[in-house]
Amino acid sequence: MVRILRRALFPALILLLGMGASAEAKRKIVDMAGRKVVVPDTIRGVVITCYGGVTHEVSVMGAADRIVAQPSMRRFPNLLKMYPRFAATEDAGSFENVSVERIMTLKPDLVIAGITSPRANRKIESLGIPVVTAAIGRADIDALLNEFRMMGKVLGTEKRAAELVSFWKERLSFIRKRVSGIPVSKRKRVFYMGSESSLSTDGRLWWGQHFISAAGGINVAADIGPARQVTVEQLLVWNPDVIVMHTDTGPLSAGRPFKDNPRMRNVKAVKDNRVYPCPVGAFWWDRPSPEAILGILWLARTLYPERIKGLDLKKETVSFYKRFYDYGLSGGEYGSFF
Repeated sequence: MVRILRRALFPALILLLGMGASAEAKRKIVDMAGRKVVVPDTIRGVVITCYGGVTHEVSVMGAADRIVAQPSMRRFPNLLKMYPRFAATEDAGSFENVSVERIMTLKPDLVIAGITSPRANRKIESLGIPVVTAAIGRADIDALLNEFRMMGKVLGTEKRAAELVSFWKERLSFIRKRVSGIPVSKRKRVFYMGSESSLSTDGRLWWGQHFISAAGGINVAADIGPARQVTVEQLLVWNPDVIVMHTDTGPLSAGRPFKDNPRMRNVKAVKDNRVYPCPVGAFWWDRPSPEAILGILWLARTLYPERIKGLDLKKETVSFYKRFYDYGLSGGEYGSFF
């Protein structure tokens, strides 16, 4: 009997939710999956059901206080320092593992989800709640800048989004001008080490490719397609000039996975002591997010210090945090990123 009543009442509840939403003014946006999504003019409550820097995008748009649920941000202590309320924000699940019942209870105006969870996204939409999808890392730089613009349009913060895009374009232009005179034969060849193991990397289909090329380097793994794992033998053949290491929670001991393996000690980057853990700010600097431009500046300076003279990375970082996070970053906090 209870099950029969639940089945009878659930469609009615969805209809009521839809009727309530229809009373508000609405607008249409195009999300990162190319879908046309109708959203309310005013967004007061947002549920996020994916990782990949979306929380950071909403935050730099000045809308952090609108997030009513999201996956845990414990892995980003610098973000929690700026937004302490995130430590207690509810978690309604992520990707395909979401609680539609909890989302319904929270009554958000909008859910921001990843493009890789279509089944869960359809379940959420069945509640009458609009779902806007984000690229969650499956984008190049142009697509990421378009995502910033989209997020600004969704949240009604187009001016802030335009400022962020301008910040990116100005810094990318600065790097291009400084490294444009370097012939391909003289460009630094880089191996990007992912988080899964010392031999996990990004080919041209992943963000690591854009991270390296935007900084003026050459990704030695560009031609491996969608694969992520490579062999020791392949790394020795590539013999990169520089290795950059993704760090899940914070800086690691640079080069340890390579120096501890005798077969890797002959790699040029290891012999030359040019193995670098990527900085971690409010988000990983080597992964796509609003803050990733600081990581690209860091990598360009790391690869070509003689070409990037005059770049004050600390000043750039402090400026970014003040301008987009509205946070006064201390020297000690900046130093902890490395």
